[in-house]
Amino acid sequence: MKDFIKYTMATVVGLVLVSIIMGVITIVSMAGMMASEGMSSPIEKKSVLRITLQGSMTERAGEENPLTQLGGSATQQIALDEALQALEKAAKNDKIEGIYIEGGALAAYPAEAQELRQALLDFKKSGKWIVAYGDTYSREAYYVCSVADRVYLNPIGMLDWSGISSNPMFFTGLMKKVGVKMQVFKVGTYKSAVEPYIAEHMSDANREQVTSYQQSIWQNMLKEVAKSRKTTAQALNLLADSLTFLADPQTSVKGGLIDKTCYPSDVKKELKKRTKTDDDESLCFVSVADMAKSEELNDKVDDEVAVYYACGEIMDKAPGFSASQQSIITASQMTKDLQSLREDDDVKAVVLRVNSPGGSAYASEQIWHEVQLLRQEKPVIVSMGALAASGGYYISCGAGKIFAEPTTLTGSIGIFGMIPDASELMTEKLGLGFDVVKTNKLSDFGAMGRPLNGEECRLVQAYVNKGYELFTGRVAQGRHMPQDSVKAIAEGRVWTGEQALKIGLVDKLGNLGDAIAAAAKAAKMKEYSVGRYPEPEPWFSTLLQDKKADYMESQMRASLGDLYPAFSLVRSIRSQNPIQARMPFVPDFK
Repeated sequence: MKDFIKYTMATVVGLVLVSIIMGVITIVSMAGMMASEGMSSPIEKKSVLRITLQGSMTERAGEENPLTQLGGSATQQIALDEALQALEKAAKNDKIEGIYIEGGALAAYPAEAQELRQALLDFKKSGKWIVAYGDTYSREAYYVCSVADRVYLNPIGMLDWSGISSNPMFFTGLMKKVGVKMQVFKVGTYKSAVEPYIAEHMSDANREQVTSYQQSIWQNMLKEVAKSRKTTAQALNLLADSLTFLADPQTSVKGGLIDKTCYPSDVKKELKKRTKTDDDESLCFVSVADMAKSEELNDKVDDEVAVYYACGEIMDKAPGFSASQQSIITASQMTKDLQSLREDDDVKAVVLRVNSPGGSAYASEQIWHEVQLLRQEKPVIVSMGALAASGGYYISCGAGKIFAEPTTLTGSIGIFGMIPDASELMTEKLGLGFDVVKTNKLSDFGAMGRPLNGEECRLVQAYVNKGYELFTGRVAQGRHMPQDSVKAIAEGRVWTGEQALKIGLVDKLGNLGDAIAAAAKAAKMKEYSVGRYPEPEPWFSTLLQDKKADYMESQMRASLGDLYPAFSLVRSIRSQNPIQARMPFVPDFK
């Protein structure tokens, strides 16, 4: 018995000691990970910057979570801001010989791909080379890679160059079956965000605007690829009509899309030849992240141009469900951040980088007001990313100057409201009954057991009309146009940046770098540093968040697939202000 107790106690003590030791090791490891954040490996001579076009493109790079990488759950993404910084530094760094782009299944908005492509063209001005190879190329990946000096495809690879299509989904039939109707209030002939919930197909006005901006985007892609590949837009259109991803790769060679087919080993030999690397030596690749984090070549100065990233849906407050910092703009947080920049004496000018389809009209007005206060103290320039539409345009229109990519989607100046009516589902299908006792005739506005009555509908529509007048008035004020002229190009219509320039909604076509240069010029600065705000959330902060919410969110995304954006829209509207300044729909380019 004594031996049993002795061995049991020894086992318990051993387990406790092991737990303590493992805990200490974990803490030390995490401390090391935190301390190593922002550090990069030194860049060696004869290095090649490797860019992998795989997965989705995001506006900003977040903090890398080493735990997800260890667990193998890290998703493939390319961050546009990180790639732009990497390319700028690579062009100036003598240790970087050139760029190797690995093509793949890249999902990106046209304006995101266009900005990355332009940065690669700027890199080529340094006299350095770019080589691209892919087992497969999505349309966006090929569009980016077409700037390369040599473009290669695997002998049995696939290249998608099939044009652009949009395929909106309509839920009216499903809602009718379950007994739910959407009560809609809007201003704007082209304000078609409500169509999936009240119609069974696209309206003529919506089809007109989608056709218009699709053609504008496609013509830009054709023109730029034709110039790089020394062919014609007509020839590229013929290839697009032939479904190149199902054709023999030699079709792409003969059509001038690629230079030749080859295997990765052949590309490796070419890269060694270009870098003068011996056969028995390994190629030295530098990642985009390491290049972006590499040492600044210029001395840091106190005077700063602050770039503030306003990305995602615009909301009054943070939603109850899980959402990352990059996917939402909350009015309370953004106004607080802009106030801090206004009061920071080192910040001499601000570039507002907008990538948003819009959202709450109320929140957009609050942000617009804070931008005006900021502009009273220092220059404010807007750089539009992939989307800067509706509420995204609302928060932009008061800036001193607006830059947009030719393929940016902007405009959509309109207001709508959606209030679900589930009375048929509840009373007829589920058999629920409702009664009411009220002191005034409209005290039960929004009651679940009935739709809105005529007077309530009239009041809601009047509220939406008032919001539209305010919105168009803000645009008229910011763009120095008569309000009637704004209304003539508003009506909720979406325009590309190229089209918006012609009608006065933007000042100049250009990228983020152009906007930063304009901000520095407006502030009369020749030497300046660039600060980026808000600071990304540290990866370890997610350890303290509600994992159940994150899990449910990921499961809904996986289960709903293409239905998730519509579900997310209804969910956010239900938890936020029902009056929205939002794009007709987030474009689904295929």
